[in-house]
Amino acid sequence: MTEPYIYDKTYERNEFSQIPLTKGEYENCIFKNCNFADTDLSEFKFTECEFNGCNLSMAKLNKTALRDIKFKDCKMLGLRFDMCNAFGLSVSFDGCQLNHSSFYKTKLKKTVFKNSQLLETDFAACDLTSAVFENCDLTRASFENTNLEKADFRASYNYSIDPEMNRIKKAQFSMSGVSGLLDKYDIRIEK
Repeated sequence: MTEPYIYDKTYERNEFSQIPLTKGEYENCIFKNCNFADTDLSEFKFTECEFNGCNLSMAKLNKTALRDIKFKDCKMLGLRFDMCNAFGLSVSFDGCQLNHSSFYKTKLKKTVFKNSQLLETDFAACDLTSAVFENCDLTRASFENTNLEKADFRASYNYSIDPEMNRIKKAQFSMSGVSGLLDKYDIRIEK
């Protein structure tokens, strides 16, 4: 049995946590103010879709394909992006809450995180080459064995990155954020 292919459709204010979205392939679709909280999106395929003002907290993403997906103003607590289909994984985030999510070992080159909360988010062993973190709160986000080469942290804050445990060649940081590179030394930096 073949799964349905849905193209160029807009879903608005749907309660997918009560009436689940049909498993299939969604291309160029827009989801506005939809509730996906605690839903199972395993093995769904999303290509060039937008999620605006949606709640995707704790949704299951096992083998979910996310290809060229834009998330704007979404609540996305506790998501396991590390469980997604790695082939073609391409996402961007603007104004999203990604607290307690995991990107463990994912390849996110050139990914844009903008105006987002990333509290206690796991970026361990992730490839964030040339990623942009613009105006993001990275309180207790974990970076360990992470490739941060050419990543831009200049407009973000509350990060703690150990230069000895991560690749940070040509990464960009603001002068006020440099203390986040020295946290492990437990030193005081005065202005």
